[in-house]
Amino acid sequence: MDLKKLTKKDRPVIMGILNITPDSFSDGGRYDTVEAAIKRAVALEEQGADIIDIGGESTGPGSKRVKTEEEIRRVLPVLIAVRKRTKLPISIDTYKAKVAQAALEEGADMINDVTALRADKKMPVIISKYKCPIILMYSKDPTPRTTRKKQHYKNVTAHIKNFLEERIRFAQEKGIKKSQIIIDPGMGAFISSVPAYSYQIITELNELKSLSCPILIGISRKSFLGGALSSRDGKSAALSAIAYINGASIIRTHNVKETLSCLN
Repeated sequence: MDLKKLTKKDRPVIMGILNITPDSFSDGGRYDTVEAAIKRAVALEEQGADIIDIGGESTGPGSKRVKTEEEIRRVLPVLIAVRKRTKLPISIDTYKAKVAQAALEEGADMINDVTALRADKKMPVIISKYKCPIILMYSKDPTPRTTRKKQHYKNVTAHIKNFLEERIRFAQEKGIKKSQIIIDPGMGAFISSVPAYSYQIITELNELKSLSCPILIGISRKSFLGGALSSRDGKSAALSAIAYINGASIIRTHNVKETLSCLN
């Protein structure tokens, strides 16, 4: 898959979220059957999504680790069914090499690794072998499970930039081409439970452009937005538009329709 083919002239690429987990913070349990997942995928495409991101394990605060076999059991039937219904590129949100390989064998197009290749030593081998795009995301926590820790930074943007620069270098050393890499600065608890840091990253996002990789931003419904979960889509869309102005080229969102409306 060539990332350049996803480029949009007048707006960012929109990645629609399809969580097939029972415990995701926003929509856990709503799409954890194949039938419900297909309906959700079709709806995302109709709303204007350019990519569908399928996740079989939640990694947010308080979530529970899922065994590899269980994650594959969740992901593959949905991936196969969705692939038959849409030609959109499909991303798999996983940090496990076996899950990634199984999904890529069944037609997945890219891997979204919230650990930036830190959790599974075999993941770089799989990404290099299949030559697929890989999303490297910043997280303050070295493990896949993020926490609600109030991490403090002297300069959060510089810290995240240094982290991503090191991860890009690591990926290249493992045979992954830079043209395969997408970077994600993380948001909300992945950075810190202190909301100000997430807002700072959004305003200073253009400082990551010197890393010369497409920038993905995942603001959607994150806790740093405050207020009830039901009230966060408008804030997510507005801040996503600001992130686009500041350099984001891919927006990961639950609400594709409202995000695009805000961007147009």
